[in-house]
Amino acid sequence: MRRREFISVLGGAAVAWPLAARAQQPGKLFRIGYLGISSPSLEPHYVDAFRQKLRELGHVDGENIVIEYRWAEGQDSRLPKLASELVHLKPGVIVTTGTPGTLAAIQATTTIPIVMASSADPVASGLVSSLSRPSGNVTGFTILGPELEGKRLELLKQAVPELSRLAVLWNPSNPGIVSYFETVRNAGRNLQISLDPVVEVGRTEELDNAFTAIASAHPQALAVIADRFLLAHRKQIVEFAAEKRLPTIYPYREYVDAGGLMSYAPSNIELFRGAATYVDKIIKGAKPGELPIQEPTKFELVLNLKTAKALGLTVPPTLIARAHEVIE
Repeated sequence: MRRREFISVLGGAAVAWPLAARAQQPGKLFRIGYLGISSPSLEPHYVDAFRQKLRELGHVDGENIVIEYRWAEGQDSRLPKLASELVHLKPGVIVTTGTPGTLAAIQATTTIPIVMASSADPVASGLVSSLSRPSGNVTGFTILGPELEGKRLELLKQAVPELSRLAVLWNPSNPGIVSYFETVRNAGRNLQISLDPVVEVGRTEELDNAFTAIASAHPQALAVIADRFLLAHRKQIVEFAAEKRLPTIYPYREYVDAGGLMSYAPSNIELFRGAATYVDKIIKGAKPGELPIQEPTKFELVLNLKTAKALGLTVPPTLIARAHEVIE
């Protein structure tokens, strides 16, 4: 569905939203749907942050709320079916993670409020009409736009000063990040870094071929563009980068926790806690279309010096001094 069609659907949903809100009857547990792109074993810290903030706000799972989880296990193609399952349960709100998950939820319902715990560029991808007044039944949090990709490339160049040839791994089927690749291309041009090879991965079965293509090209380093499908496969990506001795910049700190070299990103924990605050507002009667899309305020540069040593890479002291967290 094209962006204009999405915005049209969202705009038409604003009138119908109160009907969904009234479906939650007093005295009953408020039902929350949670649509995850990854799996509970890979994202327990996100779920914990979300549930903890809900508890702080007086909403306890099993007491006055119930959370219904659906996980795509890193398979974006499963999202539409899982979203439909959640809608069938008639929750009072659906929490989504990532642009493809939000798109699936929008296709499944135009009446149930949707809170994005994390999204790429929600306006460009047609999720909302504007950040200040999203309209329709969607609101939530964004990881900001493509400018972060340019910043990541600058940081990688500082870590690897001789860098002139970079492999890029990205998922073009995610409409929220198409502009991100253009930013990487422009940043590479400004930094005199050629992007070769540029490898596209949209399905799990494409990963092995992607790794083969990158290895065959013998780049000096690797950049992974923000995408929660790729995040779900971080173990394989980090292991590949280590095997091929590729210094890699990642869009989420979870890659670094898994052994990756470095990341620069908003705090996902803060985003998921923020999603809980928006769920709280909706439980109390707020309309999602009147809750502005929130941008992150906390960013983290995380370095793994143990990985740097294994790669034979000496990270400049100036870069270490800038890091919010150093893993040794």
